[in-house]
Amino acid sequence: MIYPGTISLSTAHLTHLAEHLRAHRAAIGSRWRKLTAGQQALLALAHLRNGDTYARLAAGFGVGVATVWRYVREAVDLLAAFAPSLTAALWRLASNGHRLGILDGTVVRIDRLSGDLDRLYYSGKHHHHGVNLQGLIDPRRGDLVWISDGLPGSTHDLTAARTHDIIRSAARADVELLADKGFQGAGGTVTSPHKGRKLTKDQKTHNRMVNSVRGPGERGFAVLKTWRIFTKVRCCPQRVGPLAKAVLTLELGPES
Repeated sequence: MIYPGTISLSTAHLTHLAEHLRAHRAAIGSRWRKLTAGQQALLALAHLRNGDTYARLAAGFGVGVATVWRYVREAVDLLAAFAPSLTAALWRLASNGHRLGILDGTVVRIDRLSGDLDRLYYSGKHHHHGVNLQGLIDPRRGDLVWISDGLPGSTHDLTAARTHDIIRSAARADVELLADKGFQGAGGTVTSPHKGRKLTKDQKTHNRMVNSVRGPGERGFAVLKTWRIFTKVRCCPQRVGPLAKAVLTLELGPES
């Protein structure tokens, strides 16, 4: 049986993606597709926003599962290519009036893997298998402005930040980053709360300041995870990064 459904997005998201797909089809000289660019955009958004499976989408759009896989992958890779670079995001933070950003990390849940990969992708902190993503958030509105490629879930946030060269890049851009206790000892322009139970009055004041500014930053990844594809990603772990970048491009809108 087939039934109609809804996607909790504005038509601007559909138009944005459809325009990119039309331009891409023209660039590669694609003459005919079973679905129009608008239909392909709708299919990809249903997968990302609602987490609809390939089989369900294939039945709903009247195409094969392999075709759905190709269409979704094409749309995701196209959107991911338009996601802001780390340099562009730091320039944005450098011009926000405070030269300030929030550095945060999250682990996106994935299925268990086989062999050595199963242990590599297991996050002891979160007690599930996942992919580590790092992000930069503009504290003015709590908007996510950059997201990293994915690393195995066992990767510590500080190690991930160094792997992506976030700390040195922020220092070169003279942007101060506020982070949680997991980034303590990062150096550069990264500021994190003090650890420990017996803190001095000045240390407690410092922690309250950092946490009060970081509060809106929690919204950055919270918005990302309203896209149900991230409830539990069941594709290759290496696809989590492109999926996150694609969603960020959609969240930022046409100006991206």
